[in-house]
Amino acid sequence: MTDFLKPSLSRRAVLQTAAVGAIGISPALRAAVYAAGSDAPEKTEVKIGFIPLTDCASVVMAAELGLDKKYGVKIIPTKESSWAGVRDKLVNGELDFAHVLYGLIYGVHLGVGGAKKDMAVLMNLNHNGQAITLSKKLADKGAVDGAGLAKLMGLEKREYTFAQTFPTGTHAMWLYYWLAANGINPMKDAKVITVPPPQMVANMRVGNMDGFCVGEPWNHRAIIDGIGVTAATTQEIWKDHPEKVLGTTADFVKKYPNTARAVTAAILEAGKWIDAGLQNKNKMAETIAAKSYVNTSVDAINQRILGRYQNGMGKTWDDPNHMKFFNDGAVNFPYLSDGMWFLTQHKRWGLLKEHPDYLAVAKQINQIDIYKQAATASKTPIPKDVMRTSKLIDGVVWDGKDPKKYADGFKVKV
Repeated sequence: MTDFLKPSLSRRAVLQTAAVGAIGISPALRAAVYAAGSDAPEKTEVKIGFIPLTDCASVVMAAELGLDKKYGVKIIPTKESSWAGVRDKLVNGELDFAHVLYGLIYGVHLGVGGAKKDMAVLMNLNHNGQAITLSKKLADKGAVDGAGLAKLMGLEKREYTFAQTFPTGTHAMWLYYWLAANGINPMKDAKVITVPPPQMVANMRVGNMDGFCVGEPWNHRAIIDGIGVTAATTQEIWKDHPEKVLGTTADFVKKYPNTARAVTAAILEAGKWIDAGLQNKNKMAETIAAKSYVNTSVDAINQRILGRYQNGMGKTWDDPNHMKFFNDGAVNFPYLSDGMWFLTQHKRWGLLKEHPDYLAVAKQINQIDIYKQAATASKTPIPKDVMRTSKLIDGVVWDGKDPKKYADGFKVKV
């Protein structure tokens, strides 16, 4: 493995020269670092698309703190209005990278829903921190959790509408899994619509849906506004689940591998900075709450990133499994089994008609080698295995060993 920084300059010197908040590496120093080296970023200014969500934070903070300069690149965070827009701009090259839904990248790679292009996942941006919100109207009738919702839907027969953010995305999969674990078939017992994250609260306010699954801060915003309650957090569905990723196209990685590595390393450092303590998390909340980023109040962001939860009905609790961006490096490794899991759910819900070669697809998309190089550069621990094991809310264990059997084994499916 080629070391990211040339041995002629110590990594400590580079770290001292480009400390958090510093202007960055001087042109002369950068020239020394990359002198006659193949590790220089091929493209030094990159656009990274993001959707206004709390979990865009490590992309934003990498730019705001100047951590990108440390690795010889300039990150330009670009605010997007929908995941469909992010998909289209990645595919056509308007964006170099994106803060993006894990399952969206896999869906595009396999041509689910139209656009088809070879894609790449460079790293996980976060674990946990999404939620399922039910309307206050449903909660007032006893639907405050999955069991209560299933009971109400059985008693009051009508069309129930739930929203997710993109058909192959994480929020769709969490919503479907949670409904199914409570005996509700999302494809047969309900109507499911797609709504961009920042529009969820407004749509619930006017009665367009009974519930939704989305990232923060929009679940907490619904509570602040008195229109929704938190029925479940996604970490209850799958503790330490994969969520957003740093995504790009396979063509970009092939053409600009050093840039891909540099951007990954910078964002790894930003995640490490966010998770380093209360002060940093509060600073992050203040930064991303701005109009140019998430465009909401700081109090909508800063509670749940600290694990301080309320459900909108008087219950409060501290959740140790709240949104994390680094967690000593445990968050960011692009496990092959994580990518494969989304494919099993795409098959379960009929988005894929046939079983793909699960492992082969994950190996094509998840850029393990580039991640390892970026992790080495940013002093991020690297796990020994490319697979991991998890038990989900219904008690079913996922380990990636027999994805066909797993996908076909669910009682509730299409």
